[in-house]
Amino acid sequence: MSDKLAVTIPEATRIIGVGRTTLYRLFEQGKLTPRKVGKRTLILMEELEAFIQSLPKAG
Repeated sequence: MSDKLAVTIPEATRIIGVGRTTLYRLFEQGKLTPRKVGKRTLILMEELEAFIQSLPKAG
C-alpha cells in the first residue's frame, strides 16, 4: 500500500474508502486508534491494513 508508517485523517479516509464521520466512529468503537503528534492526528498504516483484513468477505 504505502511506505509510510502512519497517515493523516484525510489520507486514511482515502485509503480505506470511508468518510471522515465513519473514521471517527471507528475510533469511538475502538476499531482504530488515533495517535497525536502535536495538533496532528495520525493512524498507523498497519492498523488500517489489519482493519481492512478483518472485514468480512463480500458475497
